[in-house]
Amino acid sequence: MTDLPRLVSFMRDGRPGWGAVTGPVGGPVAGVADLSARHGGRWPDLSAVLAEGALAPVLDLAAAAAADLAAEEIAFLPPLPRPGKIICVGVNYPDRNAEYRDGQEAPPHPSLFVRFPESFTGHRRPLIRPRASRQLDYEGEIAVVIGRAGRHIPEQAAWQHVAALTLCNEGTLRDWVRHAKFNVTQGKNFDRSGAMGPWLVPFRDPAQIADVRLTTRVNGELRQDDRTARMIFPVPRLLAYISTFTTLKPGDIIVTGTPAGAGARRDPPVWLKPGDVVAVSATGIGTLVNGVADEGGPEDRP
Repeated sequence: MTDLPRLVSFMRDGRPGWGAVTGPVGGPVAGVADLSARHGGRWPDLSAVLAEGALAPVLDLAAAAAADLAAEEIAFLPPLPRPGKIICVGVNYPDRNAEYRDGQEAPPHPSLFVRFPESFTGHRRPLIRPRASRQLDYEGEIAVVIGRAGRHIPEQAAWQHVAALTLCNEGTLRDWVRHAKFNVTQGKNFDRSGAMGPWLVPFRDPAQIADVRLTTRVNGELRQDDRTARMIFPVPRLLAYISTFTTLKPGDIIVTGTPAGAGARRDPPVWLKPGDVVAVSATGIGTLVNGVADEGGPEDRP
């Protein structure tokens, strides 16, 4: 498949911008075409691009634009600065279900929870280990970005509502997801405990996510490794199910679940600590890389 332009949000000289990354998918970033400098009057950010349904013309502009920034000149932000609903899927790979050791088969419907935008940081920025817990864990996932609104979406039409793909490290504070009888919200929403990015890869064909390898490495060690073909609830099923109870809108994000191998399931558990480097990779999408820093430490800055 021909490489598609990848769209990125960034900070430069204290100002937000957006543009297109140049260079092959899976290879180093050759540069960034600053499309916000050219077209920011019409589309102030990538959230506005999706809201207006303007992804196709923007991709044409990106394909024709030359890089005018070096990768070192920008600080990556999560791709959508103003996302809509961020809905996350739990236990969506068979081996992940087996890790619970409760003897139960996979449930008939997806397990869902929400995250807030403030709980994510960008590519090459540190995940923040909070003062309240030392049990920061990683979860490498693929995220689907909605580009077309819909309610009661049939599975056979679900792909028509997908605009782009990106990666997510769905960082979790394990003790904080068990503070009460039934909740995960607290442990999933500490500020900048997770990451999203590095960019948006435009969606063109279901093959982009139908059977791709998804891995997570910590300090170079392979910790998670699975293929999307093994999802218990594939993307069309997720969109059909979620759109039964809520209208999906452009800019909403569905985080599709993590494979087995998180630190909490190791014996003994292994938690992330300052100095660690986590890399989440998926074929055809790229690699999301984040270090780890303590809240209030020298590397803890928005």
